[in-house]
Amino acid sequence: MITALFLIFQTGAAWDRVVKAQRSLGYLLVLYLFPMMLMVAVVEVFGLVEWGEPQAGLFHRIHKSTVGEAVIFEAAHSLLTLLAIVVCAVLIKILGETFHGRYTYKQTFTLVIYGLSPMFLLRLLDAVPAIIPWVTWGIGIALSIAVLYQGMWYVMQPASPNAFALYFMSSLLLAASTGLERFVTAWYLRGHFKQLETLVSNLAAHLPF
Repeated sequence: MITALFLIFQTGAAWDRVVKAQRSLGYLLVLYLFPMMLMVAVVEVFGLVEWGEPQAGLFHRIHKSTVGEAVIFEAAHSLLTLLAIVVCAVLIKILGETFHGRYTYKQTFTLVIYGLSPMFLLRLLDAVPAIIPWVTWGIGIALSIAVLYQGMWYVMQPASPNAFALYFMSSLLLAASTGLERFVTAWYLRGHFKQLETLVSNLAAHLPF
């Protein structure tokens, strides 16, 4: 999360350190992305259990999850996030090649996970029920897209004639994928997927906590 702050406030210097570090895919996944996702998940589990989440309807009602329900939800949420990141990195690599560039998957994966760091940072606020999930997503993705601009140059170094087009398409892709993920998770927490809620509750009943 400290890296996310540096990317927001010292963008160029932070991206320069990322590129010079030359981390492997395994390092990026296990020692950067997973800890960041775990931190967000733990905070959100705490919020769901202790403070709950407002439900849709005519009457203001706060639903508090059990520990099991919150853990299952966050596990599914994390897998959905990971899937979005992996797919976005693949698609950005393909986009880059359509603009006559040669890029490795490690480059695009690095760009995506560090580029989305500000959004993960804002997701910590989702634990507070008074904060609308779309607000944290909106601010987070706006910061991520801003950070992505310099990251594109540092990590991928696209040819000047194609740089802005690649940046624009990559930004749209990240916004669309994370927006879809936010819609599904927020809709669930607001109580719109009753059958899925029942399934999660039944699964949680068999957990030892």
